[in-house]
Formats: sequence, C-alpha cells, structure tokens
Amino acid sequence: MTVKLGVVGLGYWGPNLARNFASIEDCELRWCCDALPENAKKAPPGVRVTTDLGELLADPELDAVVVATDVPSHAHLATAVFRAGKHCFVEKPLAQSTAEASAVVDEAAAAGRILMVGHLLEYHPGVEKLKEIVYSGELGDLRYVYSNRVNLGQVRRDENALWSLGAHDVSVLLHLFEEEPAEAIAHGESFVRDGVEDVVFCYLRFPSGRVAHMHLSWLDPHKERRFTVVGSDRMATFDDMALERKVTIYDKAAVRDYRNYGEYITRSGDVTSPQISNEEPLRIECRHFVECVRHGREPRSGPASGLRAVRVLEALQRSLEAGGAPQALEPAAAPRG
Repeated sequence: MTVKLGVVGLGYWGPNLARNFASIEDCELRWCCDALPENAKKAPPGVRVTTDLGELLADPELDAVVVATDVPSHAHLATAVFRAGKHCFVEKPLAQSTAEASAVVDEAAAAGRILMVGHLLEYHPGVEKLKEIVYSGELGDLRYVYSNRVNLGQVRRDENALWSLGAHDVSVLLHLFEEEPAEAIAHGESFVRDGVEDVVFCYLRFPSGRVAHMHLSWLDPHKERRFTVVGSDRMATFDDMALERKVTIYDKAAVRDYRNYGEYITRSGDVTSPQISNEEPLRIECRHFVECVRHGREPRSGPASGLRAVRVLEALQRSLEAGGAPQALEPAAAPRG
C-alpha cells in the first residue's frame, strides 16, 4: 500500500516535512496547502498546490494529512482532517490547552483514524541512546535532569518560549521518565514583546522524587540544545549541537567513603561516547508515521503522548501567569479509543 499524503503549512517547518515525505518509500506526496500563494514555491516539484484546505480534504484518494501550521490552528485543522476521514500528523504541540487536545483525541477515536504528534526528539537516535543508557542501570538511580534550549532567535507573536521551545523538552522528559510530574513551576519575563515571555525557567517535580529543570530562551548569546542526566553512579549528556559525541557518559558521582566515617567524596573516572546513528531524526519520524498508517499501528508519539505534553505545558503556563506559584497535576485519564 502506498500512503497518499498532503502537507498543510509551508512556512518555516512544513517544507522540511514535505521534502522528507516526498522521498520516503511507499509514500506519495500528492498535495501541499498554504493560505499564502507565495509559499507555493516551497513545495517539492510535481506536487499539487492549493490555498484551499477544502480542496485537499475533498480528494478521495488522500489517506493522511500533515498539519504544520502555527500552533493556535493545530486543534482546529486536525479536527477538520479527522472529520474528512483522514489520518493526521500534527506538529507539536497538539493544542494550546488540555481541553482542545482532548477534543482532538476524541475526534481521532470517533473517526477511527491515526493521530501522531510531531515530538521530533522522541525519534532522535541520541535521545533513544540516552534512554537506553538510563534504563540499562548504567547511571544508577536517575536523580534529576536539566535541559538548555536557548539561542538568539525570532521572538514569536502568537506563542512564548515555553510553548515554542518547551514543547520539545517536555516531550523528552516524559519519554525519559515514563511518568508525569506532580508539580510544575515556571518563571519568565517578556523583555522584547509585551505579554510574550522570551525567557522561561521551569521546574518539574515527579512522584518518584526525580526533578527536572528547563531553561528556555530566545535571548541568549549561545545556541544550546542539551540535556544532562544525573544518576547515583554516573552522569550523561545529549548535546544536539555537537557534530560528534552527541551522547557522552561521565563516570562521576558522589560516593560514600566508609573509611572516613561514612562521609561523601567525589569520584571522577572515564568519559565515554557511544556510537549512534547519524540518520536525520525528521526522516525517522516521517517514516514512522507512514508505517503506522500502512499497518494500522499506534504511533510512538500518539494521542497519549500528545495529551500528556499539553497537560504539562498548560500547568507550566498557569504557573507562569501566577507569578511562579506551584501548580499541581492530577494523574491523567487514559485517552478514549
């Protein structure tokens, strides 16, 4: 079966998705859609282009639609896709609220169609290797994780640094921890555009006792995309900006010295870097969606994953609006369908 697919949104990220889907085996990119006619030139050669979403959705041969538009439109467009009887890949985050995200999940279930959210880093070979290291026990007990996602970048009008940058890191933290946080705290400032936080600091506390911290910013002299994982026996990093050694393991820890009345001392040993695949994560993600549609499988970043990430982001946004007041998260109900 060849999956016939359309991409909606040819702004910043949509052309990258279109390029990958156009080159994947057992996938035919039939349509590209964007409200701005000038974006048509970003579509791959030979693909039909339209400014009318209805024209794309009316194609009876179209199996699936990729939504790569601005975040506020994600839930609305995904709903339209499911009501047209198509499978849907939605860029992260799935929606801007838990209520919106839940409604999209329900639409997917009612239509009997696949919903996948574009949590790209869940498909990154470096993140997969980091998770493998964590669950192998090599680091000992996982204690805390912190991430830096900063650069001097474009300040958005319709979303702050939390929703634009934090969606990546929240999805990775939930993927690594395999649990949802019980408490969320966020502090931020709007230095450039009033009401749009360009710098945000987040803190998450998990039921297991683990904690996580995220530094998100468009106002920074460095471009960093890094996670640091600290365990009881060793530590590890995933640095997506590194050309080599994207994952590094440090044989460092605080250990009890029983020769000196049980006090703690530090240990510093070897530094190693495991080999990981250099395949483009976006291609892995796109291929996964095509395979899920072809075989009727639940995607790795399916409805539950998308809904969990939005719940955490929404709690952090509430804390941001409340001046950093802690926000409790109740355990989520399983998605219907």
